[in-house]
Amino acid sequence: MKKKKLPLFIVKWLSYEYWPFWLFFMPLVPWWIYLAIRARSFTYFTAANPGIEHGGVFGESKIDILKKIDPKYLPKTLFFKKLTPCEIVTHELKNIQLEFPIIVKPNVGERGNEVEKVENVAALDRYIKRSKEDFIIQEYVSYDIELGILYYRFPDSDKTGITSIVTKEFLTVTGDGKSTIRELMECNDRARLQLESMTKRLGAALNEVIPEGEKRNLEPIGNHCRGTKFLSGMHLLNDQLVNVFDDVASGIDGFYFGRFDLKVKSVEDLYKGENIKILELNGVTSEPAHIYDPSYSLFRAYKETAENMMMMYRVSKANIKQGVKVTPVFEMARLIKTHFGREKNETVNQSMTT
Repeated sequence: MKKKKLPLFIVKWLSYEYWPFWLFFMPLVPWWIYLAIRARSFTYFTAANPGIEHGGVFGESKIDILKKIDPKYLPKTLFFKKLTPCEIVTHELKNIQLEFPIIVKPNVGERGNEVEKVENVAALDRYIKRSKEDFIIQEYVSYDIELGILYYRFPDSDKTGITSIVTKEFLTVTGDGKSTIRELMECNDRARLQLESMTKRLGAALNEVIPEGEKRNLEPIGNHCRGTKFLSGMHLLNDQLVNVFDDVASGIDGFYFGRFDLKVKSVEDLYKGENIKILELNGVTSEPAHIYDPSYSLFRAYKETAENMMMMYRVSKANIKQGVKVTPVFEMARLIKTHFGREKNETVNQSMTT
């Protein structure tokens, strides 16, 4: 007898991991207001990273941030203006000896939107023609370990630290020699939530039967909105790791608070500061993503998020004392309207393309 499955909308509501961003953070609004009153500014957080536009709230240029990072920590990376002909793009790829597969992502974006692993020239051409944004191409880093490390440092002291480490478990299925990929996905709630998008992307490939015992990675992009399981990696935190990211961050002008999304070859290399490839650096809207570990309670998630907000407040306040200006409230309101209006248009355009 088959196990009865919960409707997907119930699965989503039972786990805060799948809640809309605004819904999860709504109970923390009074805490934000309290911090804003203490800072005497409702946009105090924009002072956290004076080297990133508006502190990295949203709308910041990924390539501008990546250029601040020591190249030894970066995968091969290229930037292109929107609708750059595919022939020019492929020519530049050859110039730096960057081969497929590659990662293509919008220069401005968040939560894994429009990030794709592209396998060949035809798929790259389709991506370029579909996207109406400037875009970045990065070397596909095949290291098994992907992490998000939320780091802070104070501008007026040598105090530094890490408030969050998340490890990422990619969406996979294990073959039994009889079931199709679709049938295997139907047996797991996390995979079921991705079935509609996977059907659009993979089509008939979901009918493949995987040999018994073989594991198949279905989603190469490490974002929990795309099926990746986020697990707490706080057990990795020690002084040695903080020292590594002190070195990484020390050369990034105007950066004091944010999350490094990276891949590393091994935990041993992580502690040595070797074989680290930083995919992105996000600013003040970086979440302490380890809170999405399925073993966490909602109360614990809120507690640790509030503590993270306090640290961001302290860093921002220290920068304000150093003379850093915050984004005016009316300017922030305009940015919010523009940003979410843009997101809505992107959603409509993606639906029409599909």
